[in-house]
Amino acid sequence: QVQLAESGGGLVQAGGSLRLSCATSKIIFRFNTMGWYRQAPGEQRELVASISTYGSTDYAESVKGRFTISRDSADNTVNLEMNNLKPEDTAVYYCVAKRGGGPYDYWGQGTQVTVSS
Repeated sequence: QVQLAESGGGLVQAGGSLRLSCATSKIIFRFNTMGWYRQAPGEQRELVASISTYGSTDYAESVKGRFTISRDSADNTVNLEMNNLKPEDTAVYYCVAKRGGGPYDYWGQGTQVTVSS
């Protein structure tokens, strides 16, 4: 049963932009903090951005000023707008969700983002 479905990954040149989207159910969207993790080959997973049910956002230092996370209640999606992409942003990006504190409970399948230099 697919709970989180990512889309929007792809190949882009350095300096370019991509928009990732994560579609989920109304229940998960309404009651969960949503976020995006990424994992590059040989690297640990990194929490890139998160947004609470109230719209409060948080970003990793490496993406501040370049990435923007948002929620769209009209279609229960969470979006990650990525601008001025760098080769080091290359990774598989995962949509995640959690209710309350603690670890993220729900994970999407991931979408590949590749930034060429």
